[in-house]
Amino acid sequence: MQAQWRTFALAWLIILLGSLLAHSVQTSGDIRIQDLRFAGANGKVLSAYLYIPPGVDAQHPAPGILAIHGYINSREVQSGFAIEFARRGYVVLAMDQAGHGHSDAPAFADGFGGPAGLAYLRSLDIVDKDNIGLEGHSMGGWAVLAAATAYPDGYRAMVLEGSSVGANRSAPGTPEWPRNIAVVFSQFDEFASSMWQVPRGTDVGNSGNLKALFGTTETVIPGQLYGDIPRRTARVLYSPPVTHPGDHLSRTAIGHALEWFGQTLEGGKPLAADRQIWMWKELGTLIALAGFVLLLCGSVRLLLSTPAFAALNASVTSTAWQARSWRWWALLALAALIPVADFYPLMRWGGQLLGASAWFPQTITSQVALWAIVNGLLLTLLGRLPLGGGQVAFTHRVLPSLLLACSTVAIGYGAVLLADFLFQIDFRIWFVGIRPLSLTQLQILPVYLLPFTLFFLLGLRALHGGLSVAGDSALSQYAGNILALAGGFAAFLLLQYGNLFVRGYLLTPAEPLNTIVMIQFVPLLSIVAIISTYTYRRTASYLPGALINALFVSWYIVAGQATQYPV
Repeated sequence: MQAQWRTFALAWLIILLGSLLAHSVQTSGDIRIQDLRFAGANGKVLSAYLYIPPGVDAQHPAPGILAIHGYINSREVQSGFAIEFARRGYVVLAMDQAGHGHSDAPAFADGFGGPAGLAYLRSLDIVDKDNIGLEGHSMGGWAVLAAATAYPDGYRAMVLEGSSVGANRSAPGTPEWPRNIAVVFSQFDEFASSMWQVPRGTDVGNSGNLKALFGTTETVIPGQLYGDIPRRTARVLYSPPVTHPGDHLSRTAIGHALEWFGQTLEGGKPLAADRQIWMWKELGTLIALAGFVLLLCGSVRLLLSTPAFAALNASVTSTAWQARSWRWWALLALAALIPVADFYPLMRWGGQLLGASAWFPQTITSQVALWAIVNGLLLTLLGRLPLGGGQVAFTHRVLPSLLLACSTVAIGYGAVLLADFLFQIDFRIWFVGIRPLSLTQLQILPVYLLPFTLFFLLGLRALHGGLSVAGDSALSQYAGNILALAGGFAAFLLLQYGNLFVRGYLLTPAEPLNTIVMIQFVPLLSIVAIISTYTYRRTASYLPGALINALFVSWYIVAGQATQYPV
């Protein structure tokens, strides 16, 4: 095999192996998965995966569970819960909330899509309508609470994962409503204050809101049963030792949901709660994600070997620094820390200035876009500081670079589409996932592509023009660029979560959502650094890598965010 084909072929092999592993886990025991679209309120279309255990049909209905993810997530994030529910004989409807994934916008509307999801689940002749459970994480908890309000006799039990009742999100909880409820609220949940009005997740048992739900004036004791299951007034609090998004990767949190539905729903299979296999699916999608990154790099190498893009091939002939000095390290530190230092204020200002509108339909994407524009300009100014670095000579071939970027990302997108169609998976680890765009998201993409393109043009020019060192090995180049782009975020998050695990608080307790959003920056910017460095080493230009990353990151962010304004 010619050298230019090796990386490309290896990437496809890795993607295939990861996809097969993930698919085999989520369909283990002959579970079937259907990709559905169904009618929501006001003519909206909602999407879901339907997990059907073997032997279930209209003559042999099974208990059902409606599983709903949280804010700025998608149905795939709930796969750990859905896989384990289905293995225990439950029909599972894991749906995209309104305005998320492939469900029509706007987000937050019509009970977050929860009532329509429950109505659809109850309409299936394969579901035992007397044994339906509701499970929702974070904002997905409010979706299932909305479903319970709309259909008070339409379910039998509920699990709130990292979520809460009342506080203008649902009706206040009482000892009778909702029916048979388990509250799974983690010890290190970042949203303790907003969810249950307590300073730390470990203090949730002292929440007045929770006490009202449990019908007690005393501290609610984790693991203790309150109320009565046959009367459907049972309550229990579970406190797994993880964070808010950590519920999705927690055997303990998932196990609590399995235990509760095992006690409150009839007709499931008696499989122990600790017998879980979902983590192998996470490993499969992680392997596929690594293959995807390698595929983008392999596509660049393969395309550069063709006559159409041969003119882009060039060797790097100049660097900014002859050797690393304290000035180089000072520049690296500033480049890594400035985007972190301005992250929270720019995210707040982006929400205030842009919000959600017909022009900018996704709130968080708009916030990140403002952060990107400002930091692209700041990194450009930083690169002009007189710290002793030299000028780097770049080659610039705009049209071939643009065509190379479009071709590379199109190949990567094709891989994602194939995995979605053949295996019902995306490429992900945890809540960092690369998934297909919906038609609405495809319409939104060009609006956000402009600011992200500006960021990568400015930022990657500053990176390669300001931090390149003569004689560096390939490993040193990759490591240095990853450190520059993602190192500041990684260091700050270590401090944030170190404080959370030791003291029970974030360093910025008023910023739980943006802190969780920041977690994605570490893997995402590491991927950006890898793609940009790989491309720069072969073209002596920041331009192809900047355009590839602009297309890829815009796609990733738009596909993964909530759409608050209908398009």
